[in-house]
Amino acid sequence: MKYIARHMEKRIMELSESYSAILLTGPRQSGKTTMLRSLAEKENKGREYVSLDDLTTRDMAKNDPALFLQMHKPPVLIDEVQYAPELFTYIKIHIDEHHNPGDFWMTGSQIFRLMRCVQESLAGWVALLHMSPLSQREIIGADCVPFTTDTETLIEECRKISPVDTPTLFERIWRGSMPGIVSGLYPDRNMYYSSYLSTYVERDVRDISGTVNALKFNRFITAVAARTSQLLNYQALAEDAEIDIQTSKAWVNILETLGIIFLLHPYSNNVLKRTIKTPKVYFYDTGLVCYLTKWSSPEVAESGAMSGALLENFTVSEIVKGYQNAGLEPYLYFYRDRDAKEIDVILEGDGKLCPLEIKKTATPDKRIVRTFGVIDKSPLQLGTGAVLCMAEQLGAFDRENLIVPIWAI
Repeated sequence: MKYIARHMEKRIMELSESYSAILLTGPRQSGKTTMLRSLAEKENKGREYVSLDDLTTRDMAKNDPALFLQMHKPPVLIDEVQYAPELFTYIKIHIDEHHNPGDFWMTGSQIFRLMRCVQESLAGWVALLHMSPLSQREIIGADCVPFTTDTETLIEECRKISPVDTPTLFERIWRGSMPGIVSGLYPDRNMYYSSYLSTYVERDVRDISGTVNALKFNRFITAVAARTSQLLNYQALAEDAEIDIQTSKAWVNILETLGIIFLLHPYSNNVLKRTIKTPKVYFYDTGLVCYLTKWSSPEVAESGAMSGALLENFTVSEIVKGYQNAGLEPYLYFYRDRDAKEIDVILEGDGKLCPLEIKKTATPDKRIVRTFGVIDKSPLQLGTGAVLCMAEQLGAFDRENLIVPIWAI
């Protein structure tokens, strides 16, 4: 199996120079442990690896954290640390006494900002990073460049990356971005996703919620996948899975906590009063969406009813991954108001709002960018907009509105 270098490697090593503890969260099988163990070998400090998936080790970490840290002295890599939050207080005491940068590397299969009770114990002393499944840039070996509508940056990036056609892009969307599949370790994609859901996702849902009806949960996650890139509708999901709306909300929260899905919130401010408040839902891995919604091949996915939603999910998740991999917070929103005016994505940064539309066409119509004016009333300046589409090369309608090929993201 070929190890695929991760963009986050550089950021981890930089942070290890100043932070005593680094916590890397993200979904199971996204490559967190593989990357950190690879970095530990390169740094050559004799860093010990210990996993709390092991029940005996976990028991010690939970019931006698002081003894655990005596037995596993820094520098140490602690895997699946969410199983023993009791450790955090003792790690903090150790850091207060010793102040050694890079002492603790930790991974967690839950996104800690979404976990109850943990935020207070982590505040201020740990560098928090989130790692998703592979980005396309990691897969093709391109540099880590978070998406921007800056023309010079886009010209440079389009020069470096080889264009791909629509069938090739849908092959990537359908295959997904889990390291186990991309690296060739698991050639049978269907078998991989089937066991991923039953081995990891269901087990973790059970860990968080105490009990789960596996059949109903499977129906539920399939219903979420069928509505990817759409407004989140708890009631419709509940009806599909034959559960109540409270369970529907709890399960969405769990999928978000496990790093399976993420929510894009609507952009609004005091001036834009007519905007809706409901978020949109996306998956980090489009391969899982295609598996759950039973698209049997890239060709069928490309020609099917969900092709536009799949392309939007892929594009938005790639933008998010680009920022996460650089260790940055992605400030992404969407716009929709009660007059049915809509902008797929709004990228906020440097006091500007950059509107983005995602279209499954190689030749977008200039009328698409007319809606960009609706956010002109915002206190922030309207930045360069773009239509992200299947164009073969970078283009523009005018100075303020670009045509950006999705393969260049």
